[in-house]
Amino acid sequence: MVDIFDEVEEQLRSERYKSLALKVLPILGGVLAVALVAALAIWGYQHFRNQAAAEASEKYAQAIDAFNAGRRDEAIRLWGEVGEGSSKAYKSLALQHLGGMKLADNKPAEAVKLFDQAADAAPNAIIGDVARLKSAFALLDTAPYKDMEARLTPLTEEGRPYRAEAREALAFAKLMAGDLAGARNDFVVIGLMADAGEAARQRAQAAQAMIDSGTVKALPATVKAALALPPLPQAPPAGAPAPAQAAPQTPAPGAQ
Repeated sequence: MVDIFDEVEEQLRSERYKSLALKVLPILGGVLAVALVAALAIWGYQHFRNQAAAEASEKYAQAIDAFNAGRRDEAIRLWGEVGEGSSKAYKSLALQHLGGMKLADNKPAEAVKLFDQAADAAPNAIIGDVARLKSAFALLDTAPYKDMEARLTPLTEEGRPYRAEAREALAFAKLMAGDLAGARNDFVVIGLMADAGEAARQRAQAAQAMIDSGTVKALPATVKAALALPPLPQAPPAGAPAPAQAAPQTPAPGAQ
């Protein structure tokens, strides 16, 4: 009799398991289907990004070759196409080249617009802060000091990649606005900054000497030519191919 009850109980248990399985399996199948779709979407997105970066890299290198060969219009066209693409790093670099060419054409307003677009498009501060510095340099001898301060002060914060260059540009902006004491203090700080280059320290010492000697009035005319932009970064996204060769540097405003 006990065996019969055990057998009946086992059958009931089996029926419950089957019923539970019938309820759970569709849910589990749906979850697995969603996971598969998500995995395929992630793979597709990564594949698209890598393909876009590869295409942007190739056009970017072609633009460099065209520019170096004197085919300016072709270089502008190619950089323009890269600048409309989805690869953030190459887009920012291409827009910076186009901005530099606008400066060479003595069109600072158009150059600033392109540099600002490049800063917004940049995937990181290494690339973006170069564009922000170029935009500030293009405005150095025309924009009010408050505008220069708004652009440059964030770039001088701890951890920013070109804080020494931004501090130097801000010091020259103060100098050109007539704030000799503020400019001198900034030049003193630049001379003590560990991440300031030797050339920047020498310029800071020379500026201090001119302020102290009273000959600073002759300085604004040479400020923009003296400032040296940091190298244009060649930092494509992770996994993306690098350009075929180094890009030509955008000259500092006024140094054409």
